[in-house]
Amino acid sequence: MKAIILNLSAWALLPFMDAIAKYLSAELSFFQITWARYFFTVVWTLPLMYFFFKETLTFSQNLKLQIIRGLTLFFANICFFYSISIISMAKALTLAFVAPLITTALSPFFLKEKVGLRRWAAVIVGFIGSLIVIRPGYLDVNLATIAGLGTGFFYGIYLVITRKLHSTDSPLLTLLLTGVVGAIIASFFVPVVWISPTFNQWLWLGLMGIFACLGHICLIYSLKYAHASKLAPFGYFEIIPNIILGYLIFSDFPDIWTFAGLSVICLSGYYVFRRELSLSYIKGNKNLPKY
Repeated sequence: MKAIILNLSAWALLPFMDAIAKYLSAELSFFQITWARYFFTVVWTLPLMYFFFKETLTFSQNLKLQIIRGLTLFFANICFFYSISIISMAKALTLAFVAPLITTALSPFFLKEKVGLRRWAAVIVGFIGSLIVIRPGYLDVNLATIAGLGTGFFYGIYLVITRKLHSTDSPLLTLLLTGVVGAIIASFFVPVVWISPTFNQWLWLGLMGIFACLGHICLIYSLKYAHASKLAPFGYFEIIPNIILGYLIFSDFPDIWTFAGLSVICLSGYYVFRRELSLSYIKGNKNLPKY
C-alpha cells in the first residue's frame, strides 16, 4: 500500500511541473524551460541524494549507455515541452502514452525479447488510438501533435535502455546521471534562445525543479517497496491531475476524441503490461526488472 501511495504521489506532483512549463512557455522558449527543468532538478536533487542516499552513489558500470539514455529522455522532454506550449497538456500526454507500446515494438530488436501476436496486435491498436486523438484528414496535423508522439517514441527508447541497465546500475544513480546529462547538453545550446527571465519567472523555474525533484523522489521510494512492473499501470493516473490543472489554469478540456483515444491507448498499454507479467510467471521468472 505504501508503494502505491508514493507512486500515485509522484504522478500527482509531476503534472504541476508540466503546468508551470506550459505557463512559462508564453514568454520563454520551450528549450530554455527544458534547460531549467534539468538544471534545477539537479540543484535540488544532489543535496538530497548526498545526505540520504550517499551509499548508493557509486560509479556507473555502463557510462556510455547511461549517456545515451540521458539523451533519449532529453529529446523526450524537448518534444513534450514544445508540444504543451502549443496544444493542451492532456492531448500531449495522451500521445506520449504510446511509450510502453513503442518499448514493446522495439524489444525484439534491442532486447532480443520475443513479442507474440497478441502484443503486436496491442501495439497496433494503441497506434490506432493515437490516430483517433490526432484525426488526420479531419484536423490539421501540426508539429505539436507530432512532437507529442515524438515524446512517446523517445520515452519508449528510454524505457528499453532502462531495462538493459537494471542489472548493472542502481535506479538512483541512473536518475542522477540522466539529470546531469540533460543539464549539460541543454547548457551548450540554451544561450542561442536565451531570454532573461524576470525574478518571478526564476521563482517559477525553481519551483518547477522542486516538483520534478519531489516527484522523482516519491518514484524512487515507491520502487523500494514494490517492483516497477507491478506499479506500471498507476502511471496512467497522471492524466487525471493533468486534465484538472489544464482546465483550471488554461481552460483546456479534452474533447470526446481525445478521451476515446486515451481509452484505447491506456487499455492497449495495460494489456501489454498484463501479458508481460503473465509470461514472466509462466517462465518462472518472478524477479522482474526493478524499473
